[in-house]
Amino acid sequence: MKKQLLLVQLCLMALLFSSGIVAQTKWTVDKVHSNVKFSVSHMVVSEVEGSFKGFDGTIVVSKDNLSDAVINFTVDVASVSTDNVNRDNHLKSDDFFNAEKFPKMTFVSKSMTLVGGNKYKLVGDLTMRDVTKTVEFDVTYGGKIQTNDGGYKAGFKARATIDRTNFGVNFTGTLKAGGLMVGNDVEIIVNVEMNQVK
Repeated sequence: MKKQLLLVQLCLMALLFSSGIVAQTKWTVDKVHSNVKFSVSHMVVSEVEGSFKGFDGTIVVSKDNLSDAVINFTVDVASVSTDNVNRDNHLKSDDFFNAEKFPKMTFVSKSMTLVGGNKYKLVGDLTMRDVTKTVEFDVTYGGKIQTNDGGYKAGFKARATIDRTNFGVNFTGTLKAGGLMVGNDVEIIVNVEMNQVK
């Protein structure tokens, strides 16, 4: 009887693994080796770049192809930096982020789809100023590697372009010659190195 029970258990385990159902793993952002940046046109003829110094995120996944990845990411809006104090304070004001009232931006994934090689389409809900819109990121997966201490790291680079006015960021400074002082389209670039939770 014991042998039969053991055989059944082994068969169930084999079935689970052969069907792709494996234990979930969780990954957290290595903040020292990661960054969140953005770029937006200024005075029509140039671009201003900035970054957020405060952020955090997790990935929970069980499949090797990452198709079931669940991604959550949070950005501390008040940590915005463009290497200019006056501009940073303006970005924190109600003209842009209103960091006092809306201190966090969040991203929650809906799907992660392999499009070829190490390229993915990541779709999810981005929330800014309490406005939530679906956003699509182009993701490059850098791979996974074992570290000297026996842990694992993985790397990702994600890019998306959003229209800031869709999120209630409606600053409308205009130029006498025509055009906006600050463009509506904002490119977001996220580079993350992830640590597997042991």
